[in-house]
Amino acid sequence: MQYTVGISEMKISSNPQDVLVTYSLGSCVGLALYDPQAKVGGLIHCMLPLSKIDEARAVQNPCMFTDTGVPLMMQALFDLGAERRRIVAKVAGAAKLLDDSNTFRIGERNHVVLRKILWKNNILIAAEDVGGTVARTMYVHLDTGATIIKSAGREYELA
Repeated sequence: MQYTVGISEMKISSNPQDVLVTYSLGSCVGLALYDPQAKVGGLIHCMLPLSKIDEARAVQNPCMFTDTGVPLMMQALFDLGAERRRIVAKVAGAAKLLDDSNTFRIGERNHVVLRKILWKNNILIAAEDVGGTVARTMYVHLDTGATIIKSAGREYELA
C-alpha cells in the first residue's frame, strides 16, 4: 500500500508491501531511513531546520523541524527493532526555491542540520539528491529500501 507523507509529517512501517512517498520537496528536506535486516523504514518531510524559532509549534508538530523530527523518527525505528549500525540513510530536497536573493537559505540550512544530526548519531548518508532549483518527489519501497526520486521529468534510484 502507498502512504503519503505530507509536509511536516513522517511515516514508519515494517510492512514490506508498503511504499512511502512525499511530494514537492523544495527547500524542505526528505529523509529516508531503512534497516535492511529488520526490514523497517521511515520517511520524514521536514520544513524548517531549527525548532527554536517556534518552540510551541515544535511541541505540537515536531516533524515540522529537522532538529526535532529526525531524532523522533530514529527513535520510532529503534522501537521497531532497527539498529543504528545498520541504518541506510538517503536524503532529497533542500533546494533553493523562491529565494532568489539567497536571504533565507532554508534548503541549505535544513541539509546542514540534518547532516549534523545523522553524524552525531553515527549514521552516514548513503545517497542524496539535494540543492539546485527543482522540486522532488521521493519514494521509499519497504521491501528493499529502494529510494526513487522523480524530478523534472526524470525518475531514478538514489543508490
